[in-house]
Amino acid sequence: MSAPPARPPASAATRSRSNPGGARVLDMGDVRPFRERKPPWFKVPAPGGERFRELKRLIDGQELNTVCEEAACPNIGECWQRGTATFMILGDTCTRRCGFCNVKTGKPTHDDPLEPLRVAQSVKRMGLRHAVVTSVDRDDLPDLGSRGFVGTIRSIRKQSPGTKVEVLTPDFRGQEMPLARVIAERPDVFNHNVETVPRLYPLARRGSKFLRSCRVLRNAKQMGGEEVVTKSGLMTGLGESMDELVEAFGILREHDVQVLTVGQYLRPTENHLPVVRYWHPDEFAQLEREAYALGFESVAAGPLVRSSYHAEQTLEQAAAR
Repeated sequence: MSAPPARPPASAATRSRSNPGGARVLDMGDVRPFRERKPPWFKVPAPGGERFRELKRLIDGQELNTVCEEAACPNIGECWQRGTATFMILGDTCTRRCGFCNVKTGKPTHDDPLEPLRVAQSVKRMGLRHAVVTSVDRDDLPDLGSRGFVGTIRSIRKQSPGTKVEVLTPDFRGQEMPLARVIAERPDVFNHNVETVPRLYPLARRGSKFLRSCRVLRNAKQMGGEEVVTKSGLMTGLGESMDELVEAFGILREHDVQVLTVGQYLRPTENHLPVVRYWHPDEFAQLEREAYALGFESVAAGPLVRSSYHAEQTLEQAAAR
């Protein structure tokens, strides 16, 4: 099957206008309808199986949040079956309002000093080989949420010392002290997603900066050395070009990022940024080749790839190089 033709560079996701209230609104003349039937390569089996149900009971019983569920990840069944799960700490309310994200935004009220212990207990009971810990942005906290990561890493290491720990953190507004606290705990993987190409940041990642995120990744590697593997991820489908993506990959490599994930953006609701186009699996294969040519140690690129997809395998691949 041949790849679909690329849309013109001046796509809807690159054009915006201001409404009377000053908010940026998309020109909807060239986007995919929300109810449009997705291409066949997005079909995946519904999650199920005894292990999946067991893990869901454990997570619900501990009243924990997982990105697997909050973001409606299409790979939830596969990952949980393989013994990988992504826990979201520090509540379910984010202080930022990214145009693609399904996590609710507002003023957080979450304050649970026992959350790190409950996450660690769940990791142990679930028998996870690889646990990913992420969070909402907590720009309201003096430490920007870093102590939550510290406590969770420590608790997992105590309760389940054989489990690999990957953290997927916010940018901590570029501040080095919160980052240093997290890296001092020596997570096996430090992940921070840049999400999209620099040109689309004003549209998709309000409140964030591409180069600031890159500096966070470079600082994490410099602080952690060989003990910490650095990782980042991007989405396709918001109006970026192949050249823009490859250029972003190159910038990430210049900032010492070792592992890369690339997946297709899927619009969560009609209130989120629309999909400009669906990238074909052949195009993802090309992106993977381009990334390896730039020197990444492990690359996962595909329509259904998400940041934590095959997280354990990508770490093993990076460690083997």
